[in-house]
Amino acid sequence: MPVIRASDAVTHEIHGARFVSYATPLTGSKELAAWRGEIPPGTKAPAHTVNREEILHVLIGELEVTLDGRTERIAAGDTLIVNPGATLSVENPTGHTALTWVTTSIGLEAELADGTRITPPWAN
Repeated sequence: MPVIRASDAVTHEIHGARFVSYATPLTGSKELAAWRGEIPPGTKAPAHTVNREEILHVLIGELEVTLDGRTERIAAGDTLIVNPGATLSVENPTGHTALTWVTTSIGLEAELADGTRITPPWAN
């Protein structure tokens, strides 16, 4: 039975945020990836277009998200559905770190506005 203990989670950092990876093929997952996002105050991640659906649930705090040009403020308890091909940017305009739980299917890639492609290790 694959149980990933908090102490075994792998942490990655990019664009000022932390991604604490729990479910990946390396930990036994066959189809899904799941991680905790830690978005510090003032962090603004660059807009990126995803090739897989992502479900982002806010655990603690608030975020300002822009999805395909529409901006919304989401808070603890809110869930954002990001469909494949959507362009997303995330910002934490508050004074406190926001925590999220994100799930996607294995194979997630993101493309930045400049054409750079990212294959995040916490989702593959």
